[in-house]
Amino acid sequence: MSDENKASLTYRDSGVDIDTGNALIDRIKPHTQRTKRPEVLGSIGGFGAMMSIPTKYENPILVSGTDGVGTKLKLAIEAELYDTIGIDLVAMCVNDIIVVGAEPLFFLDYYATAKLDNDVAEDVIKGIADGCEQAGASLIGGETAEMPGMYTGKDFDLAGFSVGVVEREQILDQSNVQYGDVLIGIESSGPHSNGYSLIRKVLDISDASLHDVIGEGDNSISLGKALLEPTNIYVKPILQLLKQFDIHAIAHITGGGLTENLPRVLPTKSKAVIDLNSWDRPVVFDWLQQKGNIEEVEMLRTFNCGIGMVIVVAEEEVEEIINTIRLQGMTSWPIGIVDGTDKEEAHVEYV
Repeated sequence: MSDENKASLTYRDSGVDIDTGNALIDRIKPHTQRTKRPEVLGSIGGFGAMMSIPTKYENPILVSGTDGVGTKLKLAIEAELYDTIGIDLVAMCVNDIIVVGAEPLFFLDYYATAKLDNDVAEDVIKGIADGCEQAGASLIGGETAEMPGMYTGKDFDLAGFSVGVVEREQILDQSNVQYGDVLIGIESSGPHSNGYSLIRKVLDISDASLHDVIGEGDNSISLGKALLEPTNIYVKPILQLLKQFDIHAIAHITGGGLTENLPRVLPTKSKAVIDLNSWDRPVVFDWLQQKGNIEEVEMLRTFNCGIGMVIVVAEEEVEEIINTIRLQGMTSWPIGIVDGTDKEEAHVEYV
Protein backbone atom coordinates (compact mmCIF):
# COMPACT_ATOMS: atom_id res chain seq x y z
CA MET A 1 0.00 0.00 0.00
CA SER A 2 1.38 3.40 -0.94
CA ASP A 3 1.79 6.11 1.66
CA GLU A 4 -1.02 8.02 -0.04
CA ASN A 5 -3.48 5.18 0.70
CA LYS A 6 -2.59 4.66 4.37
CA ALA A 7 -5.23 5.57 6.94
CA SER A 8 -4.62 8.88 8.68
CA LEU A 9 -3.71 8.21 12.30
CA THR A 10 -4.91 10.23 15.28
CA TYR A 11 -3.80 10.36 18.89
CA ARG A 12 -6.94 8.40 19.75
CA ASP A 13 -5.71 5.51 17.57
CA SER A 14 -2.71 5.19 19.89
CA GLY A 15 -5.01 4.91 22.92
CA VAL A 16 -4.98 8.53 24.09
CA ASP A 17 -8.24 10.49 23.96
CA ILE A 18 -7.73 14.24 24.32
CA ASP A 19 -11.48 14.89 24.39
CA THR A 20 -11.91 12.57 27.39
CA GLY A 21 -9.17 14.43 29.22
CA ASN A 22 -10.78 17.78 28.49
CA ALA A 23 -14.13 16.46 29.73
CA LEU A 24 -12.49 15.38 32.99
CA ILE A 25 -11.20 18.90 33.61
CA ASP A 26 -14.76 20.21 33.39
CA ARG A 27 -16.00 17.51 35.78
CA ILE A 28 -13.39 18.17 38.46
CA LYS A 29 -13.66 21.96 38.52
CA PRO A 30 -16.44 21.94 41.17
CA HIS A 31 -14.26 19.74 43.41
CA THR A 32 -11.23 22.01 43.11
CA GLN A 33 -13.36 25.11 43.60
CA ARG A 34 -14.51 24.05 47.07
CA THR A 35 -10.89 23.85 48.25
CA LYS A 36 -9.93 27.32 47.02
CA ARG A 37 -8.16 29.59 49.47
CA PRO A 38 -8.32 33.40 49.04
CA GLU A 39 -4.60 33.49 48.14
CA VAL A 40 -5.10 31.41 44.97
CA LEU A 41 -4.62 33.29 41.70
CA GLY A 42 -6.34 32.10 38.53
CA SER A 43 -8.18 28.82 38.04
CA ILE A 44 -7.39 25.22 37.24
CA GLY A 45 -6.37 24.43 33.68
CA GLY A 46 -3.51 26.87 33.20
CA PHE A 47 0.12 26.01 32.52
CA GLY A 48 1.15 26.83 36.06
CA ALA A 49 -0.73 27.27 39.32
CA MET A 50 -0.18 30.44 41.33
CA MET A 51 -0.72 31.36 44.95
CA SER A 52 0.47 34.18 47.17
CA ILE A 53 1.85 33.53 50.65
CA PRO A 54 -0.68 34.60 53.31
CA THR A 55 0.11 38.07 54.61
CA LYS A 56 -0.04 36.98 58.26
CA TYR A 57 3.45 35.47 57.91
CA GLU A 58 6.28 37.93 58.64
CA ASN A 59 9.28 35.66 57.96
CA PRO A 60 7.80 32.78 55.95
CA ILE A 61 9.65 29.57 55.18
CA LEU A 62 8.16 27.29 52.52
CA VAL A 63 7.99 23.57 53.32
CA SER A 64 7.29 20.96 50.64
CA GLY A 65 6.42 17.28 50.60
CA THR A 66 5.67 14.59 48.03
CA ASP A 67 4.40 11.04 48.37
CA GLY A 68 2.09 8.38 47.00
CA VAL A 69 -0.15 5.73 48.55
CA GLY A 70 1.93 2.68 47.69
CA THR A 71 0.30 -0.66 47.02
CA LYS A 72 -2.77 0.28 49.05
CA LEU A 73 -3.81 1.55 45.64
CA LYS A 74 -3.85 -2.03 44.38
CA LEU A 75 -6.36 -3.01 47.07
CA ALA A 76 -8.55 -0.01 46.27
CA ILE A 77 -8.58 -0.95 42.57
CA GLU A 78 -9.44 -4.57 43.38
CA ALA A 79 -12.26 -3.43 45.69
CA GLU A 80 -13.37 -0.78 43.16
CA LEU A 81 -13.35 1.76 45.98
CA TYR A 82 -11.99 4.97 44.49
CA ASP A 83 -13.43 7.86 46.49
CA THR A 84 -11.20 7.63 49.57
CA ILE A 85 -7.77 6.78 48.16
CA GLY A 86 -7.37 10.48 47.30
CA ILE A 87 -7.68 11.32 51.01
CA ASP A 88 -4.75 8.96 51.62
CA LEU A 89 -2.73 10.76 48.97
CA VAL A 90 -3.25 14.18 50.56
CA ALA A 91 -2.68 12.83 54.07
CA MET A 92 0.70 11.31 53.28
CA CYS A 93 1.96 14.68 52.06
CA VAL A 94 0.38 17.18 54.45
CA ASN A 95 1.03 15.05 57.55
CA ASP A 96 4.72 15.20 56.66
CA ILE A 97 4.89 18.98 56.44
CA ILE A 98 2.79 19.68 59.53
CA VAL A 99 5.46 18.04 61.71
CA VAL A 100 7.74 21.07 61.31
CA GLY A 101 4.81 23.35 62.16
CA ALA A 102 3.95 24.26 58.56
CA GLU A 103 0.42 25.12 57.46
CA PRO A 104 -0.34 23.42 54.11
CA LEU A 105 -1.19 25.98 51.44
CA PHE A 106 -1.75 24.01 48.25
CA PHE A 107 -1.69 20.54 46.74
CA LEU A 108 -1.10 19.11 43.26
CA ASP A 109 -1.76 15.57 42.08
CA TYR A 110 -0.43 13.32 39.34
CA TYR A 111 -2.80 10.65 38.00
CA ALA A 112 -1.47 8.17 35.41
CA THR A 113 -3.41 5.35 33.75
CA ALA A 114 -3.56 3.22 30.60
CA LYS A 115 -6.99 4.46 29.52
CA LEU A 116 -8.83 7.27 31.20
CA ASP A 117 -12.12 6.33 32.87
CA ASN A 118 -13.67 9.64 33.87
CA ASP A 119 -16.01 8.09 36.44
CA VAL A 120 -13.08 6.52 38.27
CA ALA A 121 -10.88 9.60 37.83
CA GLU A 122 -13.56 11.93 39.17
CA ASP A 123 -14.05 9.72 42.24
CA VAL A 124 -10.31 9.77 42.90
CA ILE A 125 -10.04 13.54 42.49
CA LYS A 126 -13.14 14.08 44.62
CA GLY A 127 -11.30 12.21 47.38
CA ILE A 128 -8.26 14.40 46.86
CA ALA A 129 -10.48 17.47 47.22
CA ASP A 130 -12.00 16.00 50.40
CA GLY A 131 -8.51 15.55 51.80
CA CYS A 132 -7.56 19.09 50.85
CA GLU A 133 -10.63 20.41 52.65
CA GLN A 134 -9.64 18.46 55.77
CA ALA A 135 -6.14 19.94 55.54
CA GLY A 136 -7.23 23.49 54.66
CA ALA A 137 -5.18 23.35 51.46
CA SER A 138 -6.17 24.35 47.94
CA LEU A 139 -6.21 21.73 45.19
CA ILE A 140 -4.47 24.11 42.85
CA GLY A 141 -3.62 21.91 39.87
CA GLY A 142 -2.32 18.57 38.69
CA GLU A 143 -1.61 16.30 35.76
CA THR A 144 -3.63 13.48 34.24
CA ALA A 145 -1.57 11.21 32.00
CA GLU A 146 -3.04 8.58 29.69
CA MET A 147 -0.19 6.16 28.90
CA PRO A 148 -1.16 2.97 27.06
CA GLY A 149 1.69 0.49 27.15
CA MET A 150 2.91 1.73 30.53
CA TYR A 151 -0.15 0.55 32.45
CA THR A 152 -2.63 -2.25 31.75
CA GLY A 153 -6.34 -2.77 32.39
CA LYS A 154 -7.79 -0.67 35.19
CA ASP A 155 -4.44 0.05 36.83
CA PHE A 156 -3.51 3.62 37.62
CA ASP A 157 -0.95 5.38 39.79
CA LEU A 158 -1.09 8.44 42.01
CA ALA A 159 1.44 10.90 43.35
CA GLY A 160 0.89 14.06 45.35
CA PHE A 161 2.81 17.25 46.06
CA SER A 162 2.12 19.79 48.78
CA VAL A 163 3.63 23.11 49.84
CA GLY A 164 3.13 24.76 53.21
CA VAL A 165 4.48 27.71 55.16
CA VAL A 166 5.80 28.31 58.66
CA GLU A 167 7.32 31.28 60.47
CA ARG A 168 11.10 30.81 60.62
CA GLU A 169 11.08 31.33 64.40
CA GLN A 170 8.39 28.66 64.88
CA ILE A 171 10.01 25.76 63.01
CA LEU A 172 9.96 22.57 65.07
CA ASP A 173 13.14 20.48 65.26
CA GLN A 174 15.20 18.31 67.61
CA SER A 175 16.68 21.30 69.43
CA ASN A 176 13.43 21.86 71.35
CA VAL A 177 13.30 18.34 72.86
CA GLN A 178 14.40 17.83 76.47
CA TYR A 179 14.95 14.79 78.71
CA GLY A 180 11.75 14.09 80.62
CA ASP A 181 9.47 15.25 77.81
CA VAL A 182 6.36 13.13 77.35
CA LEU A 183 5.40 11.40 74.10
CA ILE A 184 1.71 11.75 73.27
CA GLY A 185 0.50 9.31 70.63
CA ILE A 186 -2.52 10.27 68.50
CA GLU A 187 -4.64 7.44 67.15
CA SER A 188 -4.30 6.20 63.59
CA SER A 189 -7.30 5.13 61.54
CA GLY A 190 -5.59 1.84 60.64
CA PRO A 191 -2.47 1.02 58.64
CA HIS A 192 -2.83 4.38 56.86
CA SER A 193 -0.81 3.98 53.64
CA ASN A 194 2.19 2.01 54.82
CA GLY A 195 3.14 -1.65 54.84
CA TYR A 196 0.67 -2.69 52.16
CA SER A 197 3.08 -4.94 50.28
CA LEU A 198 3.31 -7.01 53.46
CA ILE A 199 -0.45 -6.70 54.01
CA ARG A 200 -1.13 -8.02 50.51
CA LYS A 201 1.29 -10.89 51.21
CA VAL A 202 -0.66 -11.76 54.37
CA LEU A 203 -3.93 -11.64 52.42
CA ASP A 204 -2.43 -13.98 49.85
CA ILE A 205 -1.06 -16.63 52.23
CA SER A 206 -4.15 -16.56 54.49
CA ASP A 207 -6.56 -16.77 51.54
CA ALA A 208 -8.62 -14.07 53.26
CA SER A 209 -11.36 -12.02 51.63
CA LEU A 210 -11.88 -8.30 52.07
CA HIS A 211 -15.45 -9.25 53.04
CA ASP A 212 -14.29 -11.26 56.08
CA VAL A 213 -15.22 -9.84 59.48
CA ILE A 214 -12.45 -9.49 62.05
CA GLY A 215 -12.69 -8.68 65.73
CA GLU A 216 -15.62 -9.28 68.06
CA GLY A 217 -18.63 -7.34 69.27
CA ASP A 218 -18.26 -3.58 69.07
CA ASN A 219 -14.71 -4.05 67.75
CA SER A 220 -15.81 -6.13 64.75
CA ILE A 221 -15.19 -4.69 61.30
CA SER A 222 -14.91 -5.98 57.76
CA LEU A 223 -11.34 -6.61 56.69
CA GLY A 224 -11.82 -4.46 53.60
CA LYS A 225 -13.06 -1.48 55.62
CA ALA A 226 -10.21 -1.82 58.11
CA LEU A 227 -7.57 -1.96 55.39
CA LEU A 228 -9.05 0.73 53.13
CA GLU A 229 -9.97 3.23 55.86
CA PRO A 230 -8.45 6.53 54.71
CA THR A 231 -5.42 7.95 56.51
CA ASN A 232 -6.13 10.42 59.29
CA ILE A 233 -5.26 14.00 58.40
CA TYR A 234 -3.82 15.65 61.50
CA VAL A 235 -3.31 19.17 60.18
CA LYS A 236 -6.15 21.09 61.82
CA PRO A 237 -5.83 19.45 65.28
CA ILE A 238 -2.07 20.08 65.30
CA LEU A 239 -2.39 23.67 64.09
CA GLN A 240 -4.76 24.23 67.01
CA LEU A 241 -2.26 22.69 69.44
CA LEU A 242 0.52 24.89 68.08
CA LYS A 243 -1.57 27.97 68.83
CA GLN A 244 -2.22 26.94 72.44
CA PHE A 245 0.82 25.01 73.64
CA ASP A 246 4.60 24.81 73.52
CA ILE A 247 4.99 21.78 71.28
CA HIS A 248 8.62 20.59 71.26
CA ALA A 249 8.55 18.19 68.30
CA ILE A 250 6.19 16.08 66.19
CA ALA A 251 6.77 12.77 64.38
CA HIS A 252 4.59 11.37 61.61
CA ILE A 253 4.48 7.59 62.05
CA THR A 254 4.66 6.27 58.51
CA GLY A 255 6.72 3.48 56.91
CA GLY A 256 9.22 2.33 59.52
CA GLY A 257 6.72 2.67 62.35
CA LEU A 258 7.59 4.13 65.73
CA THR A 259 10.99 2.43 65.60
CA GLU A 260 12.28 4.37 62.60
CA ASN A 261 10.30 7.62 62.72
CA LEU A 262 10.58 8.80 66.33
CA PRO A 263 14.41 9.05 66.28
CA ARG A 264 14.12 11.49 63.37
CA VAL A 265 12.87 14.20 65.76
CA LEU A 266 15.02 13.36 68.80
CA PRO A 267 18.44 14.88 69.62
CA THR A 268 21.60 12.80 69.80
CA LYS A 269 22.21 10.78 72.98
CA SER A 270 18.48 10.46 73.65
CA LYS A 271 15.97 7.65 73.47
CA ALA A 272 12.20 7.28 73.35
CA VAL A 273 11.03 4.83 76.02
CA ILE A 274 7.61 3.57 74.93
CA ASP A 275 5.06 1.53 76.90
CA LEU A 276 3.43 -0.84 74.40
CA ASN A 277 0.42 -1.29 76.70
CA SER A 278 -0.39 2.42 76.86
CA TRP A 279 -2.74 2.60 73.87
CA ASP A 280 -5.50 0.59 72.21
CA ARG A 281 -4.14 -1.24 69.17
CA PRO A 282 -6.77 -1.57 66.39
CA VAL A 283 -7.87 -5.15 65.78
CA VAL A 284 -6.56 -5.13 62.20
CA PHE A 285 -2.97 -5.15 63.50
CA ASP A 286 -3.67 -8.18 65.70
CA TRP A 287 -5.18 -9.94 62.68
CA LEU A 288 -2.16 -9.14 60.50
CA GLN A 289 0.29 -10.28 63.15
CA GLN A 290 -1.56 -13.57 63.72
CA LYS A 291 -2.27 -14.46 60.10
CA GLY A 292 1.18 -13.45 58.92
CA ASN A 293 3.03 -14.90 61.94
CA ILE A 294 4.81 -11.54 62.15
CA GLU A 295 7.19 -10.95 65.04
CA GLU A 296 6.55 -7.95 67.26
CA VAL A 297 9.77 -6.21 66.26
CA GLU A 298 8.73 -6.46 62.61
CA MET A 299 5.25 -5.12 63.36
CA LEU A 300 6.73 -2.09 65.11
CA ARG A 301 9.14 -1.24 62.28
CA THR A 302 6.61 -1.79 59.48
CA PHE A 303 3.24 -0.52 60.74
CA ASN A 304 2.08 2.40 62.89
CA CYS A 305 0.30 -0.17 65.15
CA GLY A 306 -2.40 2.36 66.04
CA ILE A 307 -0.32 5.53 66.52
CA GLY A 308 -0.36 7.89 63.53
CA MET A 309 1.37 10.91 65.05
CA VAL A 310 3.51 11.51 68.14
CA ILE A 311 3.77 14.90 69.87
CA VAL A 312 6.68 15.65 72.21
CA VAL A 313 5.71 17.99 75.07
CA ALA A 314 6.57 19.01 78.62
CA GLU A 315 5.01 16.79 81.29
CA GLU A 316 2.92 19.58 82.87
CA GLU A 317 0.98 20.15 79.63
CA VAL A 318 0.06 16.54 78.89
CA GLU A 319 -3.43 16.41 80.39
CA GLU A 320 -4.62 19.64 78.79
CA ILE A 321 -3.19 18.67 75.41
CA ILE A 322 -4.95 15.30 75.48
CA ASN A 323 -8.21 17.04 76.32
CA THR A 324 -7.70 19.50 73.46
CA ILE A 325 -7.04 16.64 71.01
CA ARG A 326 -10.26 14.98 72.19
CA LEU A 327 -12.19 18.16 71.47
CA GLN A 328 -10.74 18.00 67.94
CA GLY A 329 -12.35 14.56 67.52
CA MET A 330 -9.34 12.30 68.07
CA THR A 331 -8.10 10.04 70.86
CA SER A 332 -4.58 10.23 72.24
CA TRP A 333 -2.52 8.70 75.02
CA PRO A 334 0.75 9.39 76.88
CA ILE A 335 2.78 6.51 75.46
CA GLY A 336 6.29 7.18 76.77
CA ILE A 337 9.03 9.62 77.64
CA VAL A 338 12.29 10.99 76.26
CA ASP A 339 15.34 9.92 78.25
CA GLY A 340 19.10 10.15 77.98
CA THR A 341 21.38 7.37 76.73
CA ASP A 342 25.08 6.65 76.31
CA LYS A 343 24.50 5.79 72.64
CA GLU A 344 25.28 8.58 70.21
CA GLU A 345 22.29 8.00 67.91
CA ALA A 346 18.71 8.52 69.04
CA HIS A 347 16.66 5.33 69.21
CA VAL A 348 13.50 3.73 70.60
CA GLU A 349 13.20 1.27 73.46
CA TYR A 350 9.97 -0.62 74.25
CA VAL A 351 8.82 -1.67 77.70
